Amino acid sequence: MKLPELLADLRLTWSAENHEELASEAARKAWTHHQFLERLMEGEWNRLHGNRVQRHLKKARFPVIKSLDQFDWNWPRKINRPQVQDLFRLGFLKDKGNVLFVGGVGLGKTHLATALAYEACQQDHSVLFTTAVDIVNTLAAAQATDRLKMQLKRYTHPEILVVDELGFLPIDKLGADLLFQVFSHRYERGSTIITTNKPFKNWPDIFNGDVTMTAAVLDRVLHHAQAVSIEGPSYRMRERKQD
Repeated sequence: MKLPELLADLRLTWSAENHEELASEAARKAWTHHQFLERLMEGEWNRLHGNRVQRHLKKARFPVIKSLDQFDWNWPRKINRPQVQDLFRLGFLKDKGNVLFVGGVGLGKTHLATALAYEACQQDHSVLFTTAVDIVNTLAAAQATDRLKMQLKRYTHPEILVVDELGFLPIDKLGADLLFQVFSHRYERGSTIITTNKPFKNWPDIFNGDVTMTAAVLDRVLHHAQAVSIEGPSYRMRERKQD
């Protein structure tokens, strides 16, 4: 078999499309065989990595893509910028650590959570973005049809689970129990990024007033966790005033 046929049969598509041009460049620049092979495999790696990233982004189900570069650091009255920037090194993933963005509405919590998860996708990590209410609704429906165990895997399998808007809407006892199961199953198995408008002392309000359950959730969520506190008026209110 000739080289193009071999490359195609091995599904080395980037090499099949670029090996002749790369060989000409190697001849012009007097590359060694090792250098030529290295550049060829680098092209294949970039192709495969790009495909994996696209699969991660599709499975993440981001409502909108955000990046750290787009964040307006001048608006929040209080935010620890070095802490946030350090999070984007993704060191918390090694310890299956969690990240919590805590603050009022319209301060960029969801933006930062999305951007952090997006960066993780770029670094070849699996992600799922959802809201606390969507988790409750999905698992409640699954429990009613004896599919709870299967649906729980949806939230426990990804390396990173983004739980947006925890505490924004009230949930009943069943919802509190189901959220507890998600946090319990993910404890030290995967990282969870949470956005919430409730300070930790008010988390019993989230879990239907169950102080014992709240303590158990906080124990799991805050272990190996970094909390980013954001303070200031709503960014959306500023835009309305400008209009």
